[in-house]
Amino acid sequence: MLELYIMTGGPGAGKTTLLTELEKKGFIAVPEEGRRIIKEQMSVDGNALPWMNKEKFATLMFEASVDTYKKMSEMPDGKTIFFDRGILDTIGYMRLEKIPVPEVMELKARGMAYHNDVFILPPWKEIYENDPERKQTFEVAMSTFECMLAIYQEYGYNTIEVPRLKLEQRARFILDIIKTRC
Repeated sequence: MLELYIMTGGPGAGKTTLLTELEKKGFIAVPEEGRRIIKEQMSVDGNALPWMNKEKFATLMFEASVDTYKKMSEMPDGKTIFFDRGILDTIGYMRLEKIPVPEVMELKARGMAYHNDVFILPPWKEIYENDPERKQTFEVAMSTFECMLAIYQEYGYNTIEVPRLKLEQRARFILDIIKTRC
């Protein structure tokens, strides 16, 4: 059986680092679409950026997340795939930014299910850093965490908070949970 897990939370909580660690252990890790879109838009002087045109950014992010979901859903059974954010992250982002969420997006998100267990990483001030693609304040990171927690629970997912531990311990925490759920 194909297992599609989501890693979500606010920015700068260690999701990408944790996914890289899981990838080293032989799992498939799908990078975050939002960060890719930001880099792409910056390289072409585009305006679909969260600090310029939030709605256009959200639309691109949603479409890319749907495409990635479809592609990963075609992988052979027996694979465990971890996504750096899922389709619902875009809907959460839109709600956070007070952008109307089209009904077609809501319906599409409900029709593309991941594993019921969603791993959510809480804000962690000690590791939080800004960079060219991450301009949010730590306060925004905390709001984003709360929003992602709410959206996944609203859609019926079981959110599992990943404790603030050393990288290897965080990876072990996740692997122990998915091992017991199989």
